[in-house]
Amino acid sequence: MERKRNSKEERGRQASIEGFAHEHIVVGILMKKYQNVSLVDLPLSPYDIIIVLKRGSEEEIIRAQVKTARKSISFTGGSRGGVDRLYLSGVKTYVHSTKTADVIIGIHPLSNDSYELYFVPTILVEELKQKSISLRKIQALKYNYDLLEKCKNREYVIKKCREYGILKT
Repeated sequence: MERKRNSKEERGRQASIEGFAHEHIVVGILMKKYQNVSLVDLPLSPYDIIIVLKRGSEEEIIRAQVKTARKSISFTGGSRGGVDRLYLSGVKTYVHSTKTADVIIGIHPLSNDSYELYFVPTILVEELKQKSISLRKIQALKYNYDLLEKCKNREYVIKKCREYGILKT
């Protein structure tokens, strides 16, 4: 029994480390493109990253939540993963929305040093009314930086996701 618990605990610890590493990898990738990108150092924040886009003389802030995506991207938050998975806090699981973040970034590991990024606006999450989506269904969102940059534009997001066949017309 002790060996089984240690193995489960070790898997949880590894998942937690992987999650933190993926946040840093996403920040690095986005920083090369947008420069002004930062991890959020607020443990109770519903988002992991801030992206600051220049819009002429104005700045627009995009709040991004990073999710490790193997076969699908989860849209839920508020529960603990990794080694603390079973802790009992007052925090309840929720589905991300435009109130909690602007975009969910799914990082799909292909190998130890190769990744794919999927940009899922929370406007789309609200329209889908589900807790996750298969990567197969959102191939058009892979490296779709245009959608990332316009993730707060409801009309644009819905139009493009209908064109991509993610949303029904």
